[in-house]
Amino acid sequence: MAKDARDSWGSPMEFVLACVSYAVGLGNVWRFPYLCQMHGGGGFLIPYLIMLVLEGVPLFYLELAIGQKMRLGSIGAWTAISPYLGGVGLASVVTSLYLCLYYNIINAWSFWYLFHSFQSVLPWAVCPANSNLTGPLEECEKATPTQYFFYRETLNISPSIEENGGLHMGQALCFLLAWVITYLFIVRGIKSTGKVVYFTATFPYVVMLIYLIRGMTLHGALNGVKYMFTPKMEELANPTTWINAATQIFFSLGLGFGSLIAFASYNQYHNNFERQAIIVSFINSGTSIFSAIVTFSIYGFKATVNYETCLERYISFGTEAGAFPVSHLCLIFCLFQAVEGAGLAFIVYSEAIKNMPLSQLWSVLYFVMLLLLGMGSMLGNITAIITPLRDFKVVARISGVCLLCLLLGLGFTTTSGNYWFTMFNDYGATFSLLFVVLIEVIAVSYIYGIRRFEKDIEDMLGHRPNWYWKIMWAGVSPLLLICLFVFYVVNYIQGGTPTYQAWNKDLQTEYPVFGQAFIGLLLVSSVSCIPLTALYVFCQRKKHAQQHKQQLTVNTVAA
Repeated sequence: MAKDARDSWGSPMEFVLACVSYAVGLGNVWRFPYLCQMHGGGGFLIPYLIMLVLEGVPLFYLELAIGQKMRLGSIGAWTAISPYLGGVGLASVVTSLYLCLYYNIINAWSFWYLFHSFQSVLPWAVCPANSNLTGPLEECEKATPTQYFFYRETLNISPSIEENGGLHMGQALCFLLAWVITYLFIVRGIKSTGKVVYFTATFPYVVMLIYLIRGMTLHGALNGVKYMFTPKMEELANPTTWINAATQIFFSLGLGFGSLIAFASYNQYHNNFERQAIIVSFINSGTSIFSAIVTFSIYGFKATVNYETCLERYISFGTEAGAFPVSHLCLIFCLFQAVEGAGLAFIVYSEAIKNMPLSQLWSVLYFVMLLLLGMGSMLGNITAIITPLRDFKVVARISGVCLLCLLLGLGFTTTSGNYWFTMFNDYGATFSLLFVVLIEVIAVSYIYGIRRFEKDIEDMLGHRPNWYWKIMWAGVSPLLLICLFVFYVVNYIQGGTPTYQAWNKDLQTEYPVFGQAFIGLLLVSSVSCIPLTALYVFCQRKKHAQQHKQQLTVNTVAA
């Protein structure tokens, strides 16, 4: 394809905002604060920032350089580097497909909560009445109103993955709406995406800033912020802290999905992607820290409310507040309780919001922010699929890809859908992405060659990368990725049979046989694209060589 025949971003700012909108996603809001809480508060920032420099920025730079040089999606770019590496791009597309299937269900949940926020009393603030109207529902009383609303009203979760009660129509309609909006955002390719990202990349910061100001004025908010910035330096001696820091950087930047290569392929050939890689990487990490401050202010408020409730109970039993130190432990315990994922985004935050004055306003702002974060990431995920398929003329219409993902993803709106969501989230991407990015950096450094890569960068930027980039690509980043990959495999093997948390059981439950088989399929399907594609190319070349040899023999005999 000719370089001038490809669409381009309207301006470098559109590209930067697209990368920010893609990289800054739900993981910044619900994963990073959890890791800070688990690994010593501010002490976690030390390995996190070190891994950003050693792993995050160099690999982000590498993917942008590949996309801008080749001006193709992931499959075409890696095929251009070496036909044997086409499977790397294919593996990225398969992994992005898995992500697209389940990621929009989070946006559907956000729509569900947003629509329910326009009520005089938030539905997760109180338990609904029982059928006799004599009191609250027993199931809700055993949990909390926020937990009940999420698990029963939002998910209508079944007792186990083996029991399925059909579609949750409310969730199915929200899921349809999420895909319709995703389609409208990308219907004209980067021409529409480039305009949408001005909103999806910036408005969440407005909401987070509003929440920070409001959060810091909440009763007890400083307790949470102090907890975050009080480092437990002993955590630095824990290898898991460093592994989690490296993993968070890796996934937060969206490496390996092919989205960055696809975005960069629409750049002007001499665009300064080096500066943009550094800017986006640090914006992404800065956002994680910023959102953690907001989250910990909310934690502090929620923990203080729980602490005072606990204190009132002790006083009601006739115990003086200062004479019973256990009450203070309530505050410490609440701050130490680590929650991630949907539990943080839809339960902990909802619990805090219902206790705020004008709770409906704060609820609307929060879930609009979640929606924009989720939709911004979806733009990158779907672009990672569509761009390489369009390069090879496999698909002509974006609507076909969106419709396929919608139909396949409806399974997540069933009563057992949350168990499948957890399965995809745990096993659909981690293993394959670590392997894909490891092959990427090895391929560039040792197959394509650092010297050739340097010349390509010089051709685009007018100067060669300095020693820092070359050391990272050739040595440090591959070693870190190997360590992460080995750690993941060892953990998976030592973990035994995969388990999940069933709704009707306190302990973890083993996946049934069909669940274990599906997990195996998720782990193998994307990674296997790499060796299978290489084998296919090898066989095709061998076949062509034999045909060429036979043709030469025939020509010789004929002569």
